[in-house]
Amino acid sequence: MANSFVFSSESVGEGHPDKVADLISDSVLDACLSIDRRSRVACETLVKSNAVVLAGEITIPAIGTKPIDQAINIGAVVRDAIRDIGYVNDDDVFHADRVFIHNLLTTQSPDIAQGVDAKAADGKKTTEQGAGDQGLMFGYACDETKELMPTPVMFAHRLGRELTRIRKGGRVKWLRPDAKSQVSIRYDNGKPVEVVNVVISTQHTEDVKHSVIESFLINQVIKKVIPANLLNKRTEFLINPTGRFVVGGPQGDSGLTGRKIIVDTYGGWGRHGGGAFSGKDPSKVDRSAAYMARWVAKTIVASGLARIAELQVAYAIGHPKPVSVFVDTFDTGKVSDEVIAKAVQDVFSFKPADIIRQLDLLRPIYRQTTNYGHFGKDGLSWEQTTRAAALRAAVKRHQG
Repeated sequence: MANSFVFSSESVGEGHPDKVADLISDSVLDACLSIDRRSRVACETLVKSNAVVLAGEITIPAIGTKPIDQAINIGAVVRDAIRDIGYVNDDDVFHADRVFIHNLLTTQSPDIAQGVDAKAADGKKTTEQGAGDQGLMFGYACDETKELMPTPVMFAHRLGRELTRIRKGGRVKWLRPDAKSQVSIRYDNGKPVEVVNVVISTQHTEDVKHSVIESFLINQVIKKVIPANLLNKRTEFLINPTGRFVVGGPQGDSGLTGRKIIVDTYGGWGRHGGGAFSGKDPSKVDRSAAYMARWVAKTIVASGLARIAELQVAYAIGHPKPVSVFVDTFDTGKVSDEVIAKAVQDVFSFKPADIIRQLDLLRPIYRQTTNYGHFGKDGLSWEQTTRAAALRAAVKRHQG
């Protein structure tokens, strides 16, 4: 890696079309888990103009063969999610009370279900719960921030959160829900030393001047969020750089579930296996194993075994064990990566059923993960570091 370089990460606000889709999908998931912890959910959402389209597969054992709509008021779930985001203004084309909802949800394929279910099936080699799909997942952690996350993406998320807090507090009447932020940071010898530029684009009402938006965002958002020691006279602020952002949200662009996977993870710093999170119950390892990998990577760094850690796990559909577990500490480890990988597998179980149990994932907790990243947030089970001592002890055993 170069001694001096600039790295950028972005975040998006709750009203960004893709995040609207993500929140609807996660709201449907939480509604299903509230009825039955055993629910299998793969809910995809498309939003555009004044329409919401739901597609995917849902099975709720508690309701048997009854239609999903008899157990869950899908329309109310969708409208409540949109209302919570803030699409309730009279001039919104995409409005919580006026959108047309198209429900194309069906039940889960029995062929997939038999691979996931913890019971015997013809052609299945085990009676254990298997992974809900094949694929590879990554987890990452570093010691740059208190959250053990990369600095650029954490700053981008903090800007988005502050903008949303101000908007929902009603303090600034011209703010609207759609927004994006981006932060570029210069690193010297692996350490963040200055913010090179900050980009914020926020939707606004017709009547506000660009100069007002620019001054407010620089002084009341950016300079309140980003530490002063990282800002200097060279820092460039690019505020609504097109000059106008009145038409936004699903009126201005379509939104799809799972299209902001880099925003959801590490801002491009850590690798990504390609699977999206939102709308998927934890039998889908795209989500649960990515959470698991973050938990393990964060524990490695929190334990003092390395300053940076990345973990890859991979699965075969229907199979109860990962097909590989790989640890990379990028030459920052106090012991070899091989020793850490062995210790990790002593302390943590990567079987899908065990991931769900260890992280207590069969709960309606997923709406709180949708916005501003799935990692680096307090209160989420995969952000705990309570196994750091056990991991250090396992490393000592393998060194012995």
